[in-house]
This record gives sequence, structure tokens and C-alpha cells, in this order.
Amino acid sequence: MDNFAPYNRPVRAAFIGLGRIYDLNVRGYLDNPDVEVVALVDPNAERRAQRQADWPAAATFESVAQLAASGIEVDAVEALLPAPLHADGVVELLEHGWHVNMQKPMCNDLTDAQRMLDAAKAATRVLRVMDNYLFYQPFHKLKAVVESGEIGAVAGYHLKMVGTGNGGWEVPWSSFEYQLEQIRLGRGILVFDDGWHKLTTALWLFGPVREVRAWIGTTSFGSGIDLDAPSTICWEHVSGVRGVWDITLAPDMYLRSDYYTNDERWEVTGTKGFARLNRVTGRGIQEPSLEVYADGEMRGYHALDDDWASSFRDSGRYWLRWLRTGEGPLLWSAGEAVDVLRFALAAYESSAAGGIGVDPAKVV
Repeated sequence: MDNFAPYNRPVRAAFIGLGRIYDLNVRGYLDNPDVEVVALVDPNAERRAQRQADWPAAATFESVAQLAASGIEVDAVEALLPAPLHADGVVELLEHGWHVNMQKPMCNDLTDAQRMLDAAKAATRVLRVMDNYLFYQPFHKLKAVVESGEIGAVAGYHLKMVGTGNGGWEVPWSSFEYQLEQIRLGRGILVFDDGWHKLTTALWLFGPVREVRAWIGTTSFGSGIDLDAPSTICWEHVSGVRGVWDITLAPDMYLRSDYYTNDERWEVTGTKGFARLNRVTGRGIQEPSLEVYADGEMRGYHALDDDWASSFRDSGRYWLRWLRTGEGPLLWSAGEAVDVLRFALAAYESSAAGGIGVDPAKVV
């Protein structure tokens, strides 16, 4: 934002929503001299009491309206709202005059995305749609390897994602209820919610996309739980590089994970070799998180910080430091997040039409 004025003091911040994802996002705020947490907001009294142990001096509120009426000065908010509440919730936060760091997915359609952009412009506030994958250290090394030419010119790349049914941390049912609402709206957990990370990463690594082709399937587990797999999504970047993303389900598979049970892998093939990222959220392949093959030799990177939670920590620290300096890209700005949304919507449009090619720029 051109007229943004950095803060010459710690940022006064509030957490809006104190559910499961708070445990990850709070890591960027703990022991951080760039921020002072002044308020916690959540309709659940038990969660408010639990989270206040982290911030004894912070005031707690049941609603955003109560916080706004309290007179407490807030500069920026960490919006940890369920996805169906993003559009209305973020617009309200911006209208209160607060900078907003929000979770993905940004929203479900371009109409709501424009509402959010307009609200940020009208309030002259910054709207950031954070994606922690952009702060996962093995991804940064992968990007550096690709850009160095070590594996030659990029010939193509593919992503593999397997949703498994056993292992990982406990997720409260209330979170699944909001996911079920998203499913009913045609925005699946795998392609749209978790998949937002994959699409963001593709744009970050290789730039704009000019065509998407997709075949999005459905597997029903009853009671309205319909997961959007098996699915295959292919795309071509403006540069000519092509990507393929394969999504499968293995409901009986155990996957060791401290977080979600999702087995994810990236492989970029170059004219001289390849770079392979073996895992992110879960601990499927017990090899170095990044391996690079070039000139007949395989190199493994064992010392990278491949704890998924660290990417949330680093994203939060980056945002708060940005508010103090205004330097560098937002990773992601709201406008860049709209590009991700268009990417996802193009996949849905392609699948509904039998896999035809769709230009994300022409999605309405």
C-alpha cells in the first residue's frame, strides 16, 4: 500500500478467533518485540480463558463488536475465522480501521474478493492473505535450487497429495462443521482449502498461469462428508512450464504427523536433474526433506527446518516486521490472493465442463 506508514513502536494486535489454528499462528507473536497483544476475541468462554494464559495482560471479548466498543487501541488483527465467515468478517475488521492478516482461502468467489479489496481501499488499511507454505524453509531452498540453474532449465513439475485417515492431532468437531458447510458450497477440503497452499506455491515458484485443466472427483463417506478426490489438475504457466497435481485418498493409512494427516510431495524436473521435496505437514518419506539430483549425484539437505509449525512462526514474524518497516512483498497481498482464487475457480470450471482448458484471467 503506497500510503502505508510503518509503526515506530510495537504493533498493538488482537487475535480474532482462538481455535485450533491459533496454536500455530501464535508462534509468530510469542517473545516478539515487534508486537503487543492487547485483545483476544472468541465466542467460546473456555477458549478465551485458555488462551489468556499466553497473554495475561490482554483483554478478552466475546465478539468483534465488543472489542470495537471497548476503546482499546488496535493496529492490526490476526483473523483466524472459519472460511465461510471470511468475507463478512474481514470486511467488518477493515471497517473498524484495523490492518488484517487473514487465513486462506481468501473467500469462495470473486464477488466477495472484490468486496474485501474495496473495504481495504476505503479504510486505507492493509489486507494480507498469509500462506505459511511460502515460509517453509525446504520450499525456500527448492526455489533457490531451481533458480540457480543447478538442475538445468525447468522441464516440468508435479505434486502428489494423499489424504490419509489415521494419525495427526485432534481437530475439534466445530472445525469440521465449517468444512462441511464449505463442501455444501462446492469448495472441497482437498482442492480448495488445503489445495490453496499448492496453488499459491505454484504461482510463487513459476509465475502466472494461462490455462488450467481439471478432473475433480468425489468420494462420499456419508453424513454429507464428500471429499473431493480422486482429482487431477494440470496447468500451464505463461512461461510454458507445466504442472500436474494428483490427489488421492487412503482413508485406512496411518501417517505419522504432529499436525494434519496429509502426505505431500513436490518434484521439479530440469534438463540436468531434479529437485524433490519429500514432505510438509506429515512425515511420510523419512528421508531429507529436500533432495537434489544433478550430474549423477544425489544431495540430501538434512539441516533444513522442516517442522511445519515453523512456517507459521516465520510468516507471523515477517508480517509484524513488515508493519514496522513496510519493506518487501506481503507474501501474499490481497491482489495476489485473488490470483490464487482465480486459479482454483478455473479448475472447478474446467472440471464441470469435462476437463477443457480454462484461462484463470477470464473466470468471472
